[in-house]
Amino acid sequence: MPPAYFSSLGNDDQAFWALAVLSAVEYGFPNPPSGSPQWLDLAEAVFNTMVPRWEMKSCGGGLRWQIFASNAGYDYKNSISNGGFFQIAARLARFTGNSTYLDWAEKIYDWSAAIGLIDHNNYNVYDGTDNKINCTGVDHTLWTYNTGMFLYGAS
Repeated sequence: MPPAYFSSLGNDDQAFWALAVLSAVEYGFPNPPSGSPQWLDLAEAVFNTMVPRWEMKSCGGGLRWQIFASNAGYDYKNSISNGGFFQIAARLARFTGNSTYLDWAEKIYDWSAAIGLIDHNNYNVYDGTDNKINCTGVDHTLWTYNTGMFLYGAS
């Protein structure tokens, strides 16, 4: 694919791809031929690219929606990107038994709740917040896929 395609990918896009790969792992879908990356390797690689993008400089953590500063939405930290990262970590923890993944799942979930993206009183998962205001306000737009992403990871 041309480089322009890859420069438009966000953390949520990578998460969706990794979640499909995790389904292949969990359901025993035949792996690619030997010599090619295996399904679990691919899922772990996506996780490993997200870990260094967890940003502590603003908002006390979180993934940005976009990976590249040139993309609109780069300053937005949203539920779908962080929820995808949460679900990847939770499913890898369950499948591999590796506690590092569990630690990350808890860290992502706790951050999302602390910043106000998850409202435990009414069971809402809100769209996102912004680095430019150090995540002091939340966009209360509700999208079902945000809630679904966290539900699946929690289950």
